[in-house]
Amino acid sequence: MTTETANPAVLPVDVRRIFEMLPHRYPFLLVDRVIAFEPGKRLTAIKNVTVNEPYFQGHFPGNPVMPGVLILEALAQASGILVQLSAPSDPDANPLYYLVKIDKARFSKIVRPGDQLVLEVEQKRMVMRMGQFLCQAKVDGEVVASAEVLCAERGA
Repeated sequence: MTTETANPAVLPVDVRRIFEMLPHRYPFLLVDRVIAFEPGKRLTAIKNVTVNEPYFQGHFPGNPVMPGVLILEALAQASGILVQLSAPSDPDANPLYYLVKIDKARFSKIVRPGDQLVLEVEQKRMVMRMGQFLCQAKVDGEVVASAEVLCAERGA
C-alpha cells in the first residue's frame, strides 16, 4: 500500500472531526489523526500508543503489549473514517458502519507504549452498503499487523 498526497481541503483530520464521524470515545477511540486521504481509495491515520492506555494494566503487567484485537479495531475505525470522508456531504446522513468480518489477520511485531501506529487502509470494494478494505498497521515503517476487513452499514 502506498500513501497518496493528501487533499489539503480535507486534511488534517484531528480527533474533534473524528468524533463527528465515529461513535467511539475514550478509551475505545483508537484513531488520533488522519494524515493522508484519497476519496474512495485509501486513508492513512495514526494512533499514538501511550503507557496510559487502560489495557496496559493487564496486558501485560511489567511487559506492556498492545492487544492485537485492538490493532484490528483501530484498522476498522480507520476504514470507517475513509467511508465517512468519501461520502457526499449530507448533514443529515451520518451512517454507522459495523465490523462484520476479518480475514487473513496477521501479526508480525509487538506494539508497545511509545510507538506510533500508522494505520493504512485501502478500499477494495463497496457494494450494497458493505465495504471491503485491505489494511496494514505499521510502526517505524515496518508492518506489525495486516488484515482484510469487511464493514457494513447499520440497517434502519
